[in-house]
Amino acid sequence: MADIAPKRDRLKVVVTRRLPQAVEARLAELFDVSLRETDTPMTREELARAMRDSDVLVPTITDQVDAGLLAQAGERLRLIANYGAGFDHIDVASARSRGIQVTNTPGVVTEDTADMAIALMLAVTRRIPEGLAEMQSGRWQGWSPTAHLGGRIGGRRLGILGMGRIGQAVARRANVFGMQVHYHNRRRLRPEVESDLQATYWESLDQMLARIDILSINAPHTPSTFHLLNARRLKLMKPTAVVVNTSRGEVIDENALTRMLRAGELAGAGLDVFEHGHDINPRLREAPKVVLLPHMGSATVEGRNEMGEKVIINIKTFADGHRPPDMVLPSML
Repeated sequence: MADIAPKRDRLKVVVTRRLPQAVEARLAELFDVSLRETDTPMTREELARAMRDSDVLVPTITDQVDAGLLAQAGERLRLIANYGAGFDHIDVASARSRGIQVTNTPGVVTEDTADMAIALMLAVTRRIPEGLAEMQSGRWQGWSPTAHLGGRIGGRRLGILGMGRIGQAVARRANVFGMQVHYHNRRRLRPEVESDLQATYWESLDQMLARIDILSINAPHTPSTFHLLNARRLKLMKPTAVVVNTSRGEVIDENALTRMLRAGELAGAGLDVFEHGHDINPRLREAPKVVLLPHMGSATVEGRNEMGEKVIINIKTFADGHRPPDMVLPSML
């Protein structure tokens, strides 16, 4: 850890990963902060020590803050200010039971993640990685009327699973491309929102899956969404359908998806997230018409800086004795 000179009247803040330089500098101005010297995840022992010695912990998605770790937290830990919109890696219920508040950074990654969802749709349907590989290998022999034929996304039925901020941003982009937008969500949108997005609601996920050409997954990982797309549901989809996931890998049964892609029972997939983090099924890597990205959905300079700004606002508001604006509430679990 690189310790910034402490001041007794400032909160002790521990950051578990390297953050953008501007964010780290601002944290150091405001708080007694310990910054990570290397861009590697903390070990469980390091996390436990950080939680014993801090007022505020700033973790990321790579940190599993479970009940066991929270039981080792010191009495002074009162806020977990997550750097990221998701919070399924934090046992929020256990934290709250110990009087520890949890915040996240919603909203700032919406547009970037929606851009990536559309990029993956285009990459898979237009066979962009195949063309790139041919150019890089030097195999290209010139234009041909029948080479590298993909399919247009205009006119296709897009099914959106999860119509929150990001799902709606994907829908707006899909409208521009001339796609037909369909969606399944825990709650139906208000009629005026539905009309603005030109979106058709399906109460039954199964019925929607059977009718769409491209599926965009924008649902969080919760107990109710774990393997929501299991083998049975994936088999409802047309063999010409494409799956795109920029939310959480645990929503899909990755083994079932891999088997279907290899068997030609699905036309392709664009994945930015994976069920077991960076431990990816090697057969998935080898499956045809699959585009895999290293969790790049929110990876813009603007987005990552804005995430840091939200973390700082949450901590500063807490330090001032007020409720942080991005509190994770029980109703969100």
